[in-house]
Amino acid sequence: MMDDSMIDVLKKYGQEHLLRFFNEMNMRQKEKILSQLREVNWQDLDVLVHSYVLNMPETIIPPDIRPSPYFPSEPDSDDRKEFYRVALKRGTELLKKGKVAALTVAGGQGTRLGFDGPKGTFPTTPVKNKTLFQYFAEKLIRTGKKYDCPIHWFIMTSKTNDSQTREFFQKNNFFGMQASFVHFFAQGTMPAIGMDGKVLMETKESLCLSPNGHGGTLLALKLSGSLAQMRKLGIDHISYFQVDNPLVSVADPLFIGLHFVEKSEMSGRMLAKTGPFEKLGNFCLVNGKLNIIEYSDMPKNLAEMREADGRLRFISGSPAIHMISVDFVERLTEGGKLNMPWHRAEKKVPCIDEKGETVKPEKPNAVKLETFIFDALPLAAKSMILEAKREDEFSPVKNPDGVDSLVSCRAMMVDKDVRRLEKAGAKIPRKDNGEPDCLVELSPLVCLDDEDTAAYVASGKFKAPERGAKAYYD
Repeated sequence: MMDDSMIDVLKKYGQEHLLRFFNEMNMRQKEKILSQLREVNWQDLDVLVHSYVLNMPETIIPPDIRPSPYFPSEPDSDDRKEFYRVALKRGTELLKKGKVAALTVAGGQGTRLGFDGPKGTFPTTPVKNKTLFQYFAEKLIRTGKKYDCPIHWFIMTSKTNDSQTREFFQKNNFFGMQASFVHFFAQGTMPAIGMDGKVLMETKESLCLSPNGHGGTLLALKLSGSLAQMRKLGIDHISYFQVDNPLVSVADPLFIGLHFVEKSEMSGRMLAKTGPFEKLGNFCLVNGKLNIIEYSDMPKNLAEMREADGRLRFISGSPAIHMISVDFVERLTEGGKLNMPWHRAEKKVPCIDEKGETVKPEKPNAVKLETFIFDALPLAAKSMILEAKREDEFSPVKNPDGVDSLVSCRAMMVDKDVRRLEKAGAKIPRKDNGEPDCLVELSPLVCLDDEDTAAYVASGKFKAPERGAKAYYD
């Protein structure tokens, strides 16, 4: 079953070593390696090898970098209040008409958290220990009921966790969502490439493959048929967020409305950075176009620059929360290719050598190529940024402890729910230092936002928690 055409292709691009062990394999192994080889666009990969591996691309920081404008989280004038009112109305109308879908990037594993499984299956909430997937599902269910139109949820998995993720949803009856409104699609992969330009092999019958970056979300939408499905369902706008951030508003009508009214093709939420070197990409204007410059690439003098009032001049950090128009994704993936730049990262990649023996390198031996979703921003005809309050919208679960950990995330989830309850007139015990003296968790099924929480407290169902208690409200 040797594929002569594949041999010719691999010889043309100097990758014939990938079939070195072919004659030793059984039928299943041969099918596996040939399937992987057919999925690679060898012509395009050869261009990338010469551009990003054999030649080190230079990171060029443009000379004309300016702070990006943004809409504040709260209107700061009567005119803006009216503008926000109109935008909120438009966003509400789009939700009621089913024009908005949610998209969660969920290809990662919980390895950094010491958890064996897809990150979305990680138990997170402070009282009920709900998984990230369940928490988002409940937010989407309530959003659908609130706007009298169920929301379609697209979940991007990876080849590593796709089957586990699907099984998890089926086992949990989709957390109350209609199964027909939950759509899974897998992220694409890229081979790891040795410093000599040769694709590395993980085993004799398998390439070293890794996800192609969160920018690959857009191409995966296209190639999986999900984009065509969105078209068929009448969906025009995508609410994009990452699976490790439970605080995010899954479909914020103001953000949706501003994106629509501004005729933006891709919009972002921004956070006021806590310091010049916080590990968030920087929203900037470059030659009049919105860009994100990685925190590691931002020149030190610009990162530290301050306004007269002491605020950082480049204050806008990106938490990877976006609105993206379906038309824009169609344009970026025309012809089944992703028309975006690639990024090079040198990594230590375990592989096999020419004898088929496993090698565990002690220093970087390979280049992994990725695309980043934010590189789509300067390609948009128009873009827009809305400020987000960090305490309401961003607390990722990335690390086992410390910053951006389960501990910090749970504390912020409790703080957010407590503030909502207090805003609605509820009495919550607090410690002398001002922290809540209890663990509180509001079910998104009944308290999605301030309006829901006020109605819940006014209904008489709310009973104030005791000091030190764990209290769950549904």
